[in-house]
Amino acid sequence: MLAVVVLVVIAVVALLAGVHWYVWRRVVRDTTRGPGTARRVGTVALVILPVLSVGALVARRAGVPFWLERILAWPGYLWLAVLLYLVLALLVGEAVRAIWLRWDRTAKRTARSGRPETTATAAPVTSTTTSTITGTTTSTTTSSATGADAGTAPVAARPEPVPVPGAEEPRETAARQDTDAGTASASGTSSGTAKPEPAPESEPASEPVTEIAPAPGPAAAEPARAVSRRLFVSRTVAAGAAAAALGTVGHGAHGVLRGPRLKRVTVPLAKLPRSAHGLRIAVVSDIHIGPILGRAHTQRIVDTINAAQPDLVAVVGDMVDGTVADLGPAAEPLAQLRARHGSFFVTGNHEYFSGAEQWVEHVRELGLKPLENERVEIAGGFDLAGVNDVEGESTGQGPDFARALGDRDRSRAAVLLAHQPVVIHDAVEHGVDLQLSGHTHGGQLWPGNYLAELANPTVAGLERYGDTQLYVSRGAGAWGPPVRVGAESDITIVQLASRQA
Repeated sequence: MLAVVVLVVIAVVALLAGVHWYVWRRVVRDTTRGPGTARRVGTVALVILPVLSVGALVARRAGVPFWLERILAWPGYLWLAVLLYLVLALLVGEAVRAIWLRWDRTAKRTARSGRPETTATAAPVTSTTTSTITGTTTSTTTSSATGADAGTAPVAARPEPVPVPGAEEPRETAARQDTDAGTASASGTSSGTAKPEPAPESEPASEPVTEIAPAPGPAAAEPARAVSRRLFVSRTVAAGAAAAALGTVGHGAHGVLRGPRLKRVTVPLAKLPRSAHGLRIAVVSDIHIGPILGRAHTQRIVDTINAAQPDLVAVVGDMVDGTVADLGPAAEPLAQLRARHGSFFVTGNHEYFSGAEQWVEHVRELGLKPLENERVEIAGGFDLAGVNDVEGESTGQGPDFARALGDRDRSRAAVLLAHQPVVIHDAVEHGVDLQLSGHTHGGQLWPGNYLAELANPTVAGLERYGDTQLYVSRGAGAWGPPVRVGAESDITIVQLASRQA
């Protein structure tokens, strides 16, 4: 057993570490240009917040003072809710990021394919050739790149060979020199014969060629622009995810702190006598008085119930998250409940985490009647029974249906108070007409309702199992984060209807 617990703890820690690393990567690393103040602050926050969450979860069982538990509870539990919706939003953002960047690359390729090709500008190559016969100097400029050769390296023109005086010239060279001389005399010289200029004593074979590299084009800025685009997309996705998560959690917290809404459900019972037709039961579950939801929360619930003027009040478990010493004053407004047939209480699993015996006695002092595997007859002709929560089995105080319902008259209608819906099959076996339960919170935080469906026959609302109907309340409070998303808190007025009427 210990090995299983250790493995579960390791798995949970690994999951939390992995999730926080993912959030750090997308929200901190990808949105900052490099090491700096912003990255350091984000990193520190994503180390401290999970530590506070773990502290809030284990504080009560670790026996820390109640004042410290309250300090840890608010940031620790709220961060768990923010983390859930931040991760969900970031996962949606992964698709947005991929589509956005893909569209951007496609647009860039399209623009590049429609852009005309540019011709690189290269330095001209100049070669100088001196004729020893005519005495003229000719400069020839050769382009090293043409429009057809854009982007290629310039090629220097090969210099003309310099004739050596006294050397025998080929016939072609002599003919060309004769032609050059005739051209020079016909072009406007003052005398009929051009005087040859003396050749310089020394003359280089050719001038050195200087090549100018082309200026950087648009391609040189592409890496910088790509980094800027990725940073912009990362910041946009992270900001959108953070806004969605904070908005969702803020709305869900407002719903819890505002107080539960009142719902009304009519349930017809075949065995209910006409005299009990229209009797109204205020069903309230999962109040979860604790380090976050305190006396003001209890007072709001009591005021809502009393304003509905029910005939009977049924508190079906998970009233508290803490000891009588810490939370006794916060539960005191329950003494103000008013109902013609009284107020009744059954334990939930959290009572057994908080000292069930002490709470049963304290509830009795507040004027509520605990139903510990017992039943009472309600004036008007039906039985009201209550069983302990299944968590009490660990201490020998679990549900006992035989004790609560075994010797009753089955011709009478029976209404059962049981915290967890999973005991519905026992209720069917014992001829219960209506079971009133809580425990599920309706899932509390979407998509938690899908997980709740795996462990409970009914998550919320009214359903029929054979001849027994089951109504499950979403609860009036919240466990852990004081946040509800997709499962608003409620107090239900169940009105019984007699088919005889």
